[in-house]
Amino acid sequence: DQNGRTPLSWAAQNGNEAVVKLLLETGKVDINFKHLHGQTLLSWAAQNGNDAVVKLLLETGKVEVDSKDQNGRTPLFRPA
Repeated sequence: DQNGRTPLSWAAQNGNEAVVKLLLETGKVDINFKHLHGQTLLSWAAQNGNDAVVKLLLETGKVEVDSKDQNGRTPLFRPA
């Protein structure tokens, strides 16, 4: 969209675990993609309290948990 969010980031933000899993299984998505303000999928999921999606993302072993947004916050800084 105009803020640089993808179908995967929308699914992570809204807690749609099935869609996140489906998109991850394609192997064609960037799990560490940052949108306009530097937030990642993990940021969106954690910020919105989507624990199942957070767990799914972490289980891939590919998530950069120390990735910082434009304000210097990591995904795990955001309360779930």
